[in-house]
Amino acid sequence: MENKLKLYGFNNLTKSLSFNIYDVCYAKTARSQQEYIAYVDEQYNSERITDIMTHVTEMIGAQVLSVSRQDYDPQGASATFLIADDTMIPVGGNETVAHLDKSHVTVHTYPEFHPDTSIATFRVDIDVATCGKITPLTALDYLIGSFDSDIITMDYRVRGFTRNLSGEKLFIDHDITSIQNYIDAAVLDKYDAVDINVYQANIFHTKMLIKELDLQNYLFNTDVNELPPRRRLEITNALQREMIEIFSGRNVFGNG
Repeated sequence: MENKLKLYGFNNLTKSLSFNIYDVCYAKTARSQQEYIAYVDEQYNSERITDIMTHVTEMIGAQVLSVSRQDYDPQGASATFLIADDTMIPVGGNETVAHLDKSHVTVHTYPEFHPDTSIATFRVDIDVATCGKITPLTALDYLIGSFDSDIITMDYRVRGFTRNLSGEKLFIDHDITSIQNYIDAAVLDKYDAVDINVYQANIFHTKMLIKELDLQNYLFNTDVNELPPRRRLEITNALQREMIEIFSGRNVFGNG
C-alpha cells in the first residue's frame, strides 16, 4: 500500500511481521519419517529459502544490502538479510554503515518428527522488520503460496512514530483492521481464520487453519488408493488432531 501521507523527514516507524508456517505429513514408518525429513530439508534448503526471501524483499520495495545463509546438521536451514528502504541505502554502497538501518529478514526451518507417531511436521519461521515507508504485509500471498501452508500464525506490530509536515506525531501510516486485509480473498477462503488484535497498541495477530484435507497430499510415499476406507479415516483424524493442537497452541487430545 503506497504511503500518501506528507511526512516531515525520514519515516521512523518500525513495522515487524512474524510469520510461522506449519506443514503436516503422514509417514507410516520411522524410515519414512526420516525420508520425509530429508526430502523437505532439501526442498527448503538455505539456497531455496534465500531465493524466496530475495523475492519478498523485491515485492515490499526494499533493497538487499547483505545476505548470510546456512544449512544445519542434522537438518534445518536459515538465512538472514540486511535490507533497507531506498531512502536508507548507504552512501557509495558502503555496507559497513548499513547497521544504521535496522530493517532485516530472517528465516529458519524446523523439520520435526517423533518415532512413536506417524506424523511429521515442518515449520518455517520468518521475521521481517522494516524501517521507513515499506511494509512486509504486501508479500503475504506470495509467502503463503511458497510453502505447504497447513497452519499459519502471523503477528504484526508497528512501533515508534513519525511526523507530518505540521509536526503531529503519527504512530501508524497505513489503514489496517486485520492482517486478513492484506491476504487475497481466494487464499483466505481455503482457511479458517481467527484474529486477536489490540488496536490501541497497533498489535495484530491472525491464525489460519486449512479447511479441506486432500489425504493424498499428506501421505509420504503412500498411495491413498492402497489404503482401506477405515485406515484413511484414521489417518485423516490423526492429521486433523495434530493440526488443531498446533493451531490452538496446546495439547487438546493428549497422546492417545
